[in-house]
Amino acid sequence: MGGNYINRELSWIEFNRRVLEEAQDTTNPLLERMMFLSIVSTNLDEFMNIRVAKVLDIIKSGYEKKDFSGFTPSHLLKRIFKRTLLMTTEQYKTYRELTRALSKEGITLCSYEDLNHTQKTKIDEYYHTFVSPILTPMAIDQSHPFPLVHSQQLYLSIVLQREGDAPEDEPYFAMVQVPSNLSRVIPIPSRAKSKKLAFMLLDDLIKQHIHSLFRGYTLVAVNSFRLTRNADLSLDEEGAEDLLEEIEKELRQRRWGAPVRLEVEKGMHPYALELLKEEFEIHDHVVTIDGPIDLSFCSKLAAEVKGHPDMRFPRTEPVYPAEFAANSDFFAVLQNKDVLLYHPYESFQAVIDFICQAAYDPKVLAIKMTLYRVSGTSKLVTALLHAAESGKQVTVALELKARFDEERNIAWARALEKAGCHVVYGLVGLKTHAKITLVVRQERDCLKRYVHMSTGNYNENTARVYTDIGLMTSHPQIGSDASALFNEITGYSSSRDWEALSVAPTHLKDSLFAMIRKEAEQARAGKPARIIAKINSLSSQEMVDELYLASQAGVKIDLIVRGVCCLRPGVPGLSDNIRVISIIDRFLEHSRIFYFENGKPSQYWISSADWMTRNLTRRIELMCPIFDDRLRETLKRILQLHLHDNVKARQLMPNGTYTRMKEVSEEFRSQFEALTVESWKVNDAAAEGVVPVLS
Repeated sequence: MGGNYINRELSWIEFNRRVLEEAQDTTNPLLERMMFLSIVSTNLDEFMNIRVAKVLDIIKSGYEKKDFSGFTPSHLLKRIFKRTLLMTTEQYKTYRELTRALSKEGITLCSYEDLNHTQKTKIDEYYHTFVSPILTPMAIDQSHPFPLVHSQQLYLSIVLQREGDAPEDEPYFAMVQVPSNLSRVIPIPSRAKSKKLAFMLLDDLIKQHIHSLFRGYTLVAVNSFRLTRNADLSLDEEGAEDLLEEIEKELRQRRWGAPVRLEVEKGMHPYALELLKEEFEIHDHVVTIDGPIDLSFCSKLAAEVKGHPDMRFPRTEPVYPAEFAANSDFFAVLQNKDVLLYHPYESFQAVIDFICQAAYDPKVLAIKMTLYRVSGTSKLVTALLHAAESGKQVTVALELKARFDEERNIAWARALEKAGCHVVYGLVGLKTHAKITLVVRQERDCLKRYVHMSTGNYNENTARVYTDIGLMTSHPQIGSDASALFNEITGYSSSRDWEALSVAPTHLKDSLFAMIRKEAEQARAGKPARIIAKINSLSSQEMVDELYLASQAGVKIDLIVRGVCCLRPGVPGLSDNIRVISIIDRFLEHSRIFYFENGKPSQYWISSADWMTRNLTRRIELMCPIFDDRLRETLKRILQLHLHDNVKARQLMPNGTYTRMKEVSEEFRSQFEALTVESWKVNDAAAEGVVPVLS
């Protein structure tokens, strides 16, 4: 086991293994298992081009000190490569099992040789009409330098001999990029009177016709490969006169990032393999793939299969929040009570409708909003554009540095500025990760503030598959803090004594530590003490140490951590009173909820921040208290749902591994239970008095 901490990168690998287990879980519908397999692949890609790339950069700098988990960068890199290689082997074993299972259901991924004459004619026609015109064969020799190979794009390496050359002559080498703007999954016309579904991969189709691109040459070998480059942006924000232009420049540089991983098809021609390794200067992390490179296409394959409801999770429709279904005037409702939203069980459409009502309401004078990850066709942004064009003061704190969404956010920034919005890009050196909207409205003889604060992004697409909590309120203290926050982001206002909110990087960490220490003081005095935190990641050493001290004082601590967790629970004398579970299921658990027993009354908070160093010290984050007893009871029930899960919850063991719950007589699956809104939402009549302590 070794040490008091679990390494962050190795913990992440364990997280992705749990996702892979969902692809292997035979109780999940078949097409959903394909979706999980796709997620494993895309997760691993991002891990390689950000986290592993960072470790490589550290090694190149000559830094060899141990991190707080006890690993030197070189030792860690070896462990990462070993574990990810095992995971890749397991991925492809699972892929073969799933494709065999699909084949038994009449859904096959074909090779060209599997097709009959009619099918070959049709697929050949597709190739010559839609594929061949956009292919570019790239020869590599003295007059043709090695072209730019884009990160995580699929290529074919082609080894050739000129007609008449002797076998011992050095071969010729060329490349073809598999077009990324065409679907990789191609439906094949069914055989006559057959109900079976057949598909073919675009790269297999190109391989079949590759000889037509090199007439006069003999094809020796054609193999797939894929390169992963360092995709982390390195910005000089202090020296940048225009942050938007600086990010655009760095995005162009990203395509030249240092190679991190080379994936090659099993049986790749040795001449091609050596040439690629030499060109990319990569020798240690070359992964041989026994199957199609890049399994992210599995989600596309699952989406192409029409019908077959038995192979998918049961269809669900989010419920429109009852508070607004009864009265569509958001401002009238929020004048009388706060409203808590739980997505995706409740519809994100309510948030869109709130912003739209604000945009069109003549009494609304100003709308201020933070945007981190935005969908490509955002109704929210469209509403902001209308509000600005109609004369309202619209301010948008748009985070240009939201990783892999930079280009989309730049496009939205230009559109918002063109419409007359005030667009700011946050504070130098800090990402704006807080999710908050402030609406200022003229009401009788005063201005009233309305606030929406969320644990998740203002993104209609992810709101369908991410679990998040949102609060709508007209609470004066929250409204006052919201105004102060936007003044800090947009102007020169210094940080203040917050009335309700806790804000990172200046205040939030200290607030959390103070509440943890208060629980420890109560426990030492022999009084009940309890902490529950639902987060995505826990990797801050300071936070882990505070939790260890609280555990040693006797505080009972339950952590619901979806992903990375550097804390070792259940270690005698260190973390006896700490339990950690992780839930991986149909929806991505994304909400952050904190409960501290000792307050007046017990404290419930929602937050945009995970318990990671970057969230607590290098980002603008929010933590918001829940004042309404009815909503606090709702949060209590939501936490209880997760703590009682015995189907999709895995418990973290002291050695860093995760185990499923022991077999029980009655299964309890938190996400399936939450589909029944009545299981967690509390109505007005049910919230008399103080919220009871969680059991």
